[in-house]
Amino acid sequence: MRQTQSVLIYSLLMAGVVLLSNILVQYPVSGTLYGISLADLLTWGAFTYPLAFLVNDLTNRQFGPSAARKVVIAGFVVGVAFSFYASVPRIAIASGTAFLVGQLLDISVFNRLRRQTWWKAPLAGSLFGSVLDTVLFFSISFAAIFAFIGPNDDFALGTAPLLGVFALEAPRWISWALGDLSVKLAFSLIMLLPYAALISWLRPMRTVNG
Repeated sequence: MRQTQSVLIYSLLMAGVVLLSNILVQYPVSGTLYGISLADLLTWGAFTYPLAFLVNDLTNRQFGPSAARKVVIAGFVVGVAFSFYASVPRIAIASGTAFLVGQLLDISVFNRLRRQTWWKAPLAGSLFGSVLDTVLFFSISFAAIFAFIGPNDDFALGTAPLLGVFALEAPRWISWALGDLSVKLAFSLIMLLPYAALISWLRPMRTVNG
């Protein structure tokens, strides 16, 4: 009963993170930093999505990869369903695909490293998952090759200096992807703080099955 209730709570948290991130990724960060236009570099979704890895890793540590996969599937179904309502279909499809593949990779990496030093499993899982998630999400969302899924975003396809500073011109969505990935990687480190604070309270079950 305790595991069922906990998995339900984790699933709801995961769905909320996915939904919020799907909405916020459509809004570039405004303003400038050292003369660099943040709108060409970041979207607000980069600041909320890393919470998905925290929820996933806590579930995995406490109840094992089987329970973590259930949370990912539940978050995927609920999050994508709401995303089709709150966002455009192409963003919802991209988010669902990237989320599912990235989170499942996180589970696999975490499970391989769970017996090592406490920080290695969540950090490695988040890093690998974030890279794959970012590549899939931004490619499916904005790359011209995926235009059959839905209309292209003209602003995203517009060219700008890469990362706002390099002379090389590139589609704006590529700078968004690199900027978002940089934030996600930084947050992979930051998320170790709440993870470390919670692991002493959320102790693993005696039997953790794969």
